[in-house]
Amino acid sequence: MTHFEEMNAKNEVTFNGWYEDRKDSLKKKPLIVACIPAYNEELSIAKVILQAQQYVQRIIVCDDGSNDLTSTIAERLGADVIRHHKNAGYGASLRSLFKVAKEMSADVMVTLDADGQHNPASIPKILAPITNNESDIVIGSRFIGKGREMVPKYRQNGIKVINKLAKTASYGDITDTQSGLRAYNRRAIELLHLSEYGMGASTEILIKAKAQNLRVSEVPVVITYDERSSTEDPLSHGIEVIGSTIKHMSINKPILFYGVPGGIVLMFGIVFWFWALEMFSTTRYISANAIMIAMSLSFAGLMLITTALMLWVLVSVVREKD
Repeated sequence: MTHFEEMNAKNEVTFNGWYEDRKDSLKKKPLIVACIPAYNEELSIAKVILQAQQYVQRIIVCDDGSNDLTSTIAERLGADVIRHHKNAGYGASLRSLFKVAKEMSADVMVTLDADGQHNPASIPKILAPITNNESDIVIGSRFIGKGREMVPKYRQNGIKVINKLAKTASYGDITDTQSGLRAYNRRAIELLHLSEYGMGASTEILIKAKAQNLRVSEVPVVITYDERSSTEDPLSHGIEVIGSTIKHMSINKPILFYGVPGGIVLMFGIVFWFWALEMFSTTRYISANAIMIAMSLSFAGLMLITTALMLWVLVSVVREKD
């Protein structure tokens, strides 16, 4: 049973009949698909689909619980539509799109937003490094070349903070870790398994790509911004992405994330123990404050180190099974 058959049986997702009819034929030829997460995008989805059809063989739209005509318009224009029965988030849409692209044996998967901020004419540019076998993942970056001038200042500042944090856990030379305009070859499609439901999925992909030694590159693109360019408050978006990045950093590098700080805290606790003991040996005075600080720091340090070791063992076991 395929992923979507399982989800359909659980009444979590439906699709418009295209999958079974085309599953076999799609495997017989190289396939480039454009994957579009969409939530209430009836005003822009038609233009995005029509423009993208010039550059790809198939278009898959994941309607993430829309209550407008997004699905109807996409189907009428020939797109393959996956429907979530309720709004689950950007990451959940990407998960569904990755899984159906994998089941279709897509050779290349291109992701772009449904709100029109990504120009489908950029698709050949982001496909080139993959077709030339230079990259496994290609990101359309707003911060290379003239594209930077089109990005509002508040977005530039927010993305800079996210970039610095994401670079610590993934690729140090990526300029736009939050770009949704990307291309993935078959190897990347097969290896990437997403767990994030929200906007943190963009960073999760880079962290997991790094762990799988996938080649990632960027090409310059220009993004169009208007009042409809984002359905989520930038502050909420930033907090969600930062939280997701920290979570994945702690999972992928538990010794560094928990063990090193734990060791430092434990060392400070030992220093306070020596200070309390030295004070007692010279003055016979017992400093309750010094002892309390020493106990607190020692306990916190040992807890962090224990957490690091336990998480490291668990992650190692999971990786062994995978």
